[in-house]
Amino acid sequence: MTTLPVSMTAEPGNGTETRNTVAQAVLALTGIALAASDLASGITPTLEHLVCDTAAVGAAYFQASGDQALTYQVRAVSGAMPSTPGMAAIAAHGLPADVPLMRALEASPQAMFFDDCHTASETQGFIDLGVASLAAAPVRRADGKLMGAFLMHTFDQHTWNDSEAALFSMVSGTIAALAGRLAAEEQMRAAQEASLRALGLALEARDGETLGHTDRVTSFAMQMAGRLRFTVAQVQALRWGAYLHDIGKIAIPDAVLLKPGRLTPDEWSVMQSHVMAGTSFAAALEFLPAAALAVIAQHHERWDGAGYPWGMSGSEITLGARIFALCDVYDALTSDRPYKNAWSREEALAEIQAESGKHFDPELVPHFVEMARSLSDLS
Repeated sequence: MTTLPVSMTAEPGNGTETRNTVAQAVLALTGIALAASDLASGITPTLEHLVCDTAAVGAAYFQASGDQALTYQVRAVSGAMPSTPGMAAIAAHGLPADVPLMRALEASPQAMFFDDCHTASETQGFIDLGVASLAAAPVRRADGKLMGAFLMHTFDQHTWNDSEAALFSMVSGTIAALAGRLAAEEQMRAAQEASLRALGLALEARDGETLGHTDRVTSFAMQMAGRLRFTVAQVQALRWGAYLHDIGKIAIPDAVLLKPGRLTPDEWSVMQSHVMAGTSFAAALEFLPAAALAVIAQHHERWDGAGYPWGMSGSEITLGARIFALCDVYDALTSDRPYKNAWSREEALAEIQAESGKHFDPELVPHFVEMARSLSDLS
């Protein structure tokens, strides 16, 4: 749990101390949200603090599933959630936008507190979920439209006191604006992600022999990233590099790219130029991280230095590119090509192992072999 200022609980007469503590908490939580790389990590500390410093046993952040929201999806939680079938349905499918609470929040300029969910029309349905008392705060877009909500709850009836109300109102009100920023950044990243994948798939539409290649190698790369405990940023860079790894083939003439047989030495030289072309194209995407560019630029390099285009070797090649080389070659071996039939899994893995220390990083090969076998066993 994130460490924040001391408890909000204050003795009567300590109003100034309480306000100062709330302000310190808001400042700390704001700093966390500003530094967060994704919405969940920016919001969860706020929910943790609410559960720690109020009578709430659980708290959650719900966010609209789109501009014309039909449901509000659970994006972050802390503490205990109801164990009822209704709550399980909400966790899986979202909170319907037409429930009385969400309609009330659409019109409410501030947080709302319900000491007894039996008696408030706005909390209709929450008793059936297992919630006895509830606090809710709206989160709005820049245009004022409801984007989401902070909720905190108890399982037994509870009267929210002034200290709890002050904390919830100030924290949720301040972090709400940052939630909007994080959501906007998340949507931008999703748009970038979709665009990059579309570029990779557009190339497949031209290069018919590799249909499905982009998604397969990206899936392999993500499995490897998980095994190697990559950070969120490392995973994103590897994924984006995988999407665009062959984008330079756009510059390769059809006579070479679509040739059904083996290439002549001159044609092979033309084909190899796709790496430099792809690196140049990708560099124009200013939001692309350097690690993603490295996957595009280096995925045909070899551990022994016999690759192209620069003849890099060993750890000169970035980790992402070394991982991706395994994924790329394995998929090529196990896919049909005009000049060969697909190899079996074990034939391809035997070749991967034979090339350990030559084409591939010898420390990565065992991880890849184990990963490939585990995926095949699940299929």
